[in-house]
Amino acid sequence: MSSTPRASDAAAVQAPLIEARDLRVAFQMQRGVFQAIRGVSFSLGREKLAIVGESGSGKSTVGRAIMRLNPPSAIVTAERLTFKDVDLLSASKKELRRLRGRHISMIMQDPKYSLNPVATVGEQIAEAYRTHHKVSSREARERALTMLEAVQIRSPKRVYDLYPHQVSGGMGQRIMIAMMLISDPEVLIADEPTSALDVTVRLQILAILDDMVKERGLGMIFISHDLNLVRSFCDRVIIMYAGRIVETVAAADLDNVQHPYSRGLLNSLPRLDQKRDRLPVIQRDDSWLEAV
Repeated sequence: MSSTPRASDAAAVQAPLIEARDLRVAFQMQRGVFQAIRGVSFSLGREKLAIVGESGSGKSTVGRAIMRLNPPSAIVTAERLTFKDVDLLSASKKELRRLRGRHISMIMQDPKYSLNPVATVGEQIAEAYRTHHKVSSREARERALTMLEAVQIRSPKRVYDLYPHQVSGGMGQRIMIAMMLISDPEVLIADEPTSALDVTVRLQILAILDDMVKERGLGMIFISHDLNLVRSFCDRVIIMYAGRIVETVAAADLDNVQHPYSRGLLNSLPRLDQKRDRLPVIQRDDSWLEAV
């Protein structure tokens, strides 16, 4: 008797939602061209895919390249960069506006600073819905209240009328999640969505995201520094170094990574079951900059 396939197995046989092949992002600087992303290739199904690495490794740049949100100085090229059958590199501004929010959403690294300070949070969530749906103000408000309740915000009617400076960090995260999911996107890019939160609130936010992914069948790109977090939360893990992918593994196999950089990241984590006088420092090698 065959076993029931896991969600991650099912995702692997479905057509990818996002496909990147030889993605490169460079920035025109005063002293020349800086290569931030160097030939990155991966696909995303209906799964939770983590991208991890040090600050400056290119994680957020990949997410912004998919959304076409890099600054004008960015030079983005790829053999292939698609959402389903849409070529993201050749898509017009009108097509990109249609895709953003409605089909692909992104939670920025510090959500509270992504909110408009002079509009109530409820108005902003409702506006995100009305941008992609022809509905009345009343219907958009009701939809926004439903989403606030879905992300476990108490007294959604009261919170609807608050301004961004009046909400806590954890509530700000929930509000951004509500705003990004209200239009039922198929892909969610979450850039360090829990980095500034305490452990209890972090677990609550992750539980909300996990429920949303399972209920809606989303594909999620989860950008993080936290290896222990992605080990338990995600299905697959991409490890980046200096704009390149050095290794891709199943999250459950994270302890078995082979690349020296991947091993260095794991070894630099403090562990309660191992007493060490000093955490090891990653010994870098110029060969890691070569294509893998």
